[in-house]
Amino acid sequence: MAGGVMNVLFERIRVLNPVQNLDGRYFLWLKDGHIEALSLERPVVDPDTIPIRGDALLAIPGLFDMHVHLREPGQEYKEDIASGTAAAANGGFTGICCMPNTEPAIDHPALVRSVLTAPYEAPVDLFCCAALTRGRQGQQLAPLLELHAAGAVMFSDDGTWLAQAELLRRAFLLLKHVDGLVAQHCQEPTLTHDFAINEGAVAARLGLKGYPAVAEEIALARDLLLVAAYEARYHAQHLSTEGSVALLREAKRRGLRVSAEVTPHHLVLTEEAVATYDPNAKMNPPLRTQRDVEALREALAEGIIDCIATDHAPHALHEKQREFSAAPFGVIGLETAVGVILTHLVHTGLLSYERFVEVMAIVPRRILGLPVPEIAPGALANLTILAPDEEWLVEPERFRSKARNTPFAGWELRGKPRWVVNRGRLWECQL
Repeated sequence: MAGGVMNVLFERIRVLNPVQNLDGRYFLWLKDGHIEALSLERPVVDPDTIPIRGDALLAIPGLFDMHVHLREPGQEYKEDIASGTAAAANGGFTGICCMPNTEPAIDHPALVRSVLTAPYEAPVDLFCCAALTRGRQGQQLAPLLELHAAGAVMFSDDGTWLAQAELLRRAFLLLKHVDGLVAQHCQEPTLTHDFAINEGAVAARLGLKGYPAVAEEIALARDLLLVAAYEARYHAQHLSTEGSVALLREAKRRGLRVSAEVTPHHLVLTEEAVATYDPNAKMNPPLRTQRDVEALREALAEGIIDCIATDHAPHALHEKQREFSAAPFGVIGLETAVGVILTHLVHTGLLSYERFVEVMAIVPRRILGLPVPEIAPGALANLTILAPDEEWLVEPERFRSKARNTPFAGWELRGKPRWVVNRGRLWECQL
């Protein structure tokens, strides 16, 4: 049924959308890209409508990932727009925002338009984050207002931190004209040069250069001071430390316009995952301590951290199979995020299903100023259909991504996406 004609009736499926205070079992009829009916009683359907039992299924607004690397232009051997959007759909996402650290960087309006008009098959809405500075070099601002006019929904030099305070100040002032959003990869560079993993006991035991937690926290603290001074909109990417949580908590207490994301891998893995020199556990920011993991989980449940984003970072096999210190940073996450979060946060009681929907579907769209899908008769169908209790084994050969650099290969998970519904199509997930 992947990409098939849409005329299906989900019978007695649980439908959940916290925005609408909607949570119950319904007959959900999807036809020609719309929600034809949502009712407690079985509707009169067409003779050719396909019935699907919904007892073990959950329908929610389509998931959204606001931090994805599609590697196009310039590194299509790792991933491209077609394969990355297919991976997103296979993982249960109906919308993604791609990052600008490509070759060349997405720092020109023509490049934004090229990304947004690229052809692909998957029923996934694609949005673009443009570079904050030219070439992501941190020396000269990119043409931010022109990039915004071309369709960019966020601005970041993701992968590097904009260290020049004056440039960040000017970016904040420019983007005020369009209420634009700056996102920062918080990493003070002089403390992290040539790092491999988190600074601590594991790094000492393995003889690897460490990235101290304070390097993230110094960068975030500086940025938050500027946010307060210029009343800017600001998003902190992939936070990883207990200290960053404390800084964010205080910023929100003060009413600053700040948001933050956390990745699935920082919510479930610690620095011990690199003890065998597994390059698929090498990422930036690095995996931290159990205490950091617990702080991140608590902050996500509490609402201090706003959303989950995968930081899907595909690499070719020959790149990741190098010696650990030479292997590139990053792991893929689009096709494991749902299973990892359901298994380790929802089914353990750390997150409710309502909070799961908020952090993976609703809040990321709100941060980017995008509409949240409605589940109601007559609405365009933008849904993720989950089998929340289905057990499965992570087998990377089933991924639609070109890459296989996941730390979760071989993991047994509970909960997976079954279908995504968007752009007039029904797409069967095949994990």
